[in-house]
Amino acid sequence: MVQTEESGLPIIASITKPEQIAAAAASKVKRVILMTGDIVRLADIRNRLHESGKEVFVHLEMVQGLGRDSSAVQYLAATFAVDGIVTTKSNAIAAARQAGIRSIQRIFAIDSAAVETAVKMIGQVMPDEVELMPGLMPRVIRDLKARLNRPLIVGGLIRSEEEIRVALNSGADHVSIGDQRFW
Repeated sequence: MVQTEESGLPIIASITKPEQIAAAAASKVKRVILMTGDIVRLADIRNRLHESGKEVFVHLEMVQGLGRDSSAVQYLAATFAVDGIVTTKSNAIAAARQAGIRSIQRIFAIDSAAVETAVKMIGQVMPDEVELMPGLMPRVIRDLKARLNRPLIVGGLIRSEEEIRVALNSGADHVSIGDQRFW
């Protein structure tokens, strides 16, 4: 079984369903990406996860009731004291920096042109970390890791310990995964 960062492998829990919150809180992972819930319950969720020692990154496009502009990012930082955001929006990366929280730029490698565009965008907006989706592409992971001066997270479609190890051996710094067996 794959182990958490505490035991050796850098796993980030991707919480995609409300019923996963308790499992993430009880797990050994150090970081979570919150991709479920809404602004009404966000304080309770963040409190529960922080009380269990987790860093909480909120995915702007997935948590209901949040805008995708700089005001939303400022609000998340000031009102909810989240550790960071995950977003596909470049303007939100700059807003996170201004708000004093960390940012993860999520990119999708659908073809070579998308990867080239992402590399240019990352060079301009300078997120703290980059998340590559899907995470099952060893050659693309190696290429991006060599070209980006950022920690690289991979996620999406990863279903086995072998796939986690391949991603990490290809240069990924972390693997984000929604399967609780790996938390």
